[in-house]
Amino acid sequence: MKIKVINGPNINMLGIREPGIYGSENYETLCNNIKDFARNNNIDVELYQSNHEGDLVDQIQACYGKIDGIVINPGAYTHTSIAILDAAKAVKIPVVEVHISKVEEREDFRQVSYIRAACVKTITGHGINGYIEAMQFLLENYKN
Repeated sequence: MKIKVINGPNINMLGIREPGIYGSENYETLCNNIKDFARNNNIDVELYQSNHEGDLVDQIQACYGKIDGIVINPGAYTHTSIAILDAAKAVKIPVVEVHISKVEEREDFRQVSYIRAACVKTITGHGINGYIEAMQFLLENYKN
């Protein structure tokens, strides 16, 4: 199985940015956990992070015909980007939305998720372990 993990703005700042909300583990730890899980479960995983909306759209589109599942944390673009939603809908690949914090308990503007309309599952508030849960879900439900 091939899974692409896509992270949006500021995810590279984990451990620095608001640790009371996002935890003290850094981006390198997140990436290492994902790679370890993938290796132990025979998953070919690609990781990508960008602070630029168009780059995220390009990455989603590049998955077409090549990737079996996408795990995405669009960061703040969750609440603003119809372009990311449209890209996810276009590629017709199972997408799992992940958020480190429990967005449903935060500010009102964080209650809107455009990407959710294209997702088969959403995981919030499980810290960086949410990524592993998302990969496990794709493995159990969409393995070829």
